[in-house]
Amino acid sequence: MASATGIARRTGRRFLSSLPALLGVLVFTFLLMRVLPGDPAVFFASGPNAGKAEIEEIRRQMGLDKPVPEQLVRYLGDVARGQLGRSMTTGQPVLTDLRQRLPASLELTVTALLIALLLAIPLGIAAALRPGSLVDHAVRFLCALGVCVPTFVSGLLLIYVFYYLLGVAPDPTGRVDVFAASPPDITGFLLIDFLLVGDGEGWRAAAGQLVLPALTMALFVLAPLARITRAAMLSVLGSDFIRTARSLGLPRRRVIVTYALRNAILPVLTIAGIVFSTMLGANVLVEKVFSWPGVASYALDALLASDYAPVQGFVLLMASLFVIVNLTVDVLYGLADPRVSIE
Repeated sequence: MASATGIARRTGRRFLSSLPALLGVLVFTFLLMRVLPGDPAVFFASGPNAGKAEIEEIRRQMGLDKPVPEQLVRYLGDVARGQLGRSMTTGQPVLTDLRQRLPASLELTVTALLIALLLAIPLGIAAALRPGSLVDHAVRFLCALGVCVPTFVSGLLLIYVFYYLLGVAPDPTGRVDVFAASPPDITGFLLIDFLLVGDGEGWRAAAGQLVLPALTMALFVLAPLARITRAAMLSVLGSDFIRTARSLGLPRRRVIVTYALRNAILPVLTIAGIVFSTMLGANVLVEKVFSWPGVASYALDALLASDYAPVQGFVLLMASLFVIVNLTVDVLYGLADPRVSIE
């Protein structure tokens, strides 16, 4: 109990120390949106032929008639009260839009990361156990291929092969089939909601919709995970304690899994945390290709429409998630290796 309390206290201190960085992100994003070309009031005022009075009224509604420093102070005050503004595109509060779309992005990203880890760790171990072999070269080629092929290309190829040619994948039209009923909105995560209501057929349908976009993202992040696993395993396998374990006649599986992998997992955790944070914001192409209603596509639509509030809310959300993921990785460090302090 005392150890858990200490971890919570130190994690809280780390989170408080990250607040200045979040404030910097807020200010930078706010100023960046103000220097972008285009006038959002003109965009929302029925096009460039709108009257001056109509444009000025929309500017007043959006708060753009005030000086930039005053806009910034008001925006920071709204954020401190938990108000991220209202989207002119959807007509809803930005917080509501993000709350509705975040589960879709998290469900896709977590599934993709799990697939990537299940593929990357065995591939990295296999390559490290046989350096310079055909297996090692095949793993490195696969990693290079995953980095070189853009996500929208791999996504379209997967759709062409598994949906168009083989017909084994469902329509790439979002989280559920257009003719299927959605479950009650309990958590926002369809796989969990279908399980909670006991709808096995709906769960299988939602999982089927999730496979191709998750596999597309997993292929893209497979390379850094497999590479760091290979490099960490090679370093550990050459250590004295591994040679000692082998000389004692310990089973090969125990040496690799218990001793080598446990000591090589820390850099993998670091890269996994960075990859997860990157995937949340960078999966916009995957969301567009598969019509996935996530926060990245929502932010892109708002950016194209010069809708300031959703973009600012999205950046704040990504920065906050990045901080939370880093804190989670720090805690996992201590669980994986008690010698590592969260401080």
